[in-house]
Amino acid sequence: MSASGRPSGRRVDALRDIDFKIDVNKYAEGSCLVSFGDTKVLCTATIEQSVPPWLRNSGRGWVTAEYGMLPRATDTRTDREAARGKQTGRTQEIQRLIGRSLRAVTDLTGFGERQIRVDCDVLQADGGTRTAAISGGYVALHLAFDHMRRLGAVSKNPLREAVAAVSCGLYEGQAVLDLDYAEDSQAEADANFVMTASGGLVEIQATAEKRIFARSEMTALMDLAEKGIAELVQRQREALRLT
Repeated sequence: MSASGRPSGRRVDALRDIDFKIDVNKYAEGSCLVSFGDTKVLCTATIEQSVPPWLRNSGRGWVTAEYGMLPRATDTRTDREAARGKQTGRTQEIQRLIGRSLRAVTDLTGFGERQIRVDCDVLQADGGTRTAAISGGYVALHLAFDHMRRLGAVSKNPLREAVAAVSCGLYEGQAVLDLDYAEDSQAEADANFVMTASGGLVEIQATAEKRIFARSEMTALMDLAEKGIAELVQRQREALRLT
């Protein structure tokens, strides 16, 4: 155990090692392998030349997401959901969160009646798979829109600003940033924050796990999240060569 009390030895306000590797799939219009420490998620964005039936003739596009975990993403093997015949409620909840987060920063009138599917496949899980998927999914989506711009399909990238996500929690009585599994599994409370580059809130998921927590503690978690999101957005910009 470190002086900070965190199993990893990180400061309470330190992210794990973050990495965004772009163009890792030669077929997808946009792709990113994102690592939050030992959590690794492959994100690919696919452009489809049609929209769901309820959006036909609307002049608007759509961004949606799918999420899944490979059988050995965790310490024991889990059957593929396709083999079970249905997705779990957790999977459905996470992929809806990813889709909402990406749509929040996208001008859906800016790329015609097309649908972008962002697939997020967890290769290895050590806590924070949904936050990594959102952060990496944004990079893959940005690359797909850049691909459309190079082809002349759009005049500019329809993304209004960056979006990223990070977890925070109360671990052994202190607020900490970017929980790994060792912390997440023992957290007294945890929260996932989805925020934009300008500091706007997209979604907060917060839960008391071992005890109820105070408003002041929630404020401490949000302060950590703002710091973490700013660092993640900078890493996204570096990966996309926007700096």
